[in-house]
Amino acid sequence: MSILVRHYEPSDRDAVISLWDDVFPDSTGHNEPATSIQRKYDADDGLFFVAELDATVIGTVMAGYDGHRGWIYSLAVTPTQQRRGIGSTLIRHAEQALSNLDCPKINLQVRSQNDEVVAFYGSLGYDTEQRISMGKRLASHAKIGEPDDAREPPS
Repeated sequence: MSILVRHYEPSDRDAVISLWDDVFPDSTGHNEPATSIQRKYDADDGLFFVAELDATVIGTVMAGYDGHRGWIYSLAVTPTQQRRGIGSTLIRHAEQALSNLDCPKINLQVRSQNDEVVAFYGSLGYDTEQRISMGKRLASHAKIGEPDDAREPPS
């Protein structure tokens, strides 16, 4: 099995959406695949990768770096291809890309109830850190193509 890890290309869009719909079925609205993919592509930072087998996208990972910390996002592998080292290969590829940018530390978030994924990242050297993750959704950042009035929360 020869896996190719390469940069995301716009022609991968539908395959990545399908993969994310399979792997992240309970994703929240602000992580809607088409919008997330477009935003990352528009960022043009070279940190969005796909794994390909026989010309078929079977995995993804996105990374980010703001000059202070790196982040890993959207690691996904087609369920029928999981437990074959593809996720580890994608993570190592993203780690190398971040290292090439002199990134000193990588963070990632996992849902607390997802013990299997926590164990996976632990096997790759990631430790659970005692932090509280906080977030705030910005209403002005609706899905791409949504009319302005759709951005306002219901009253």
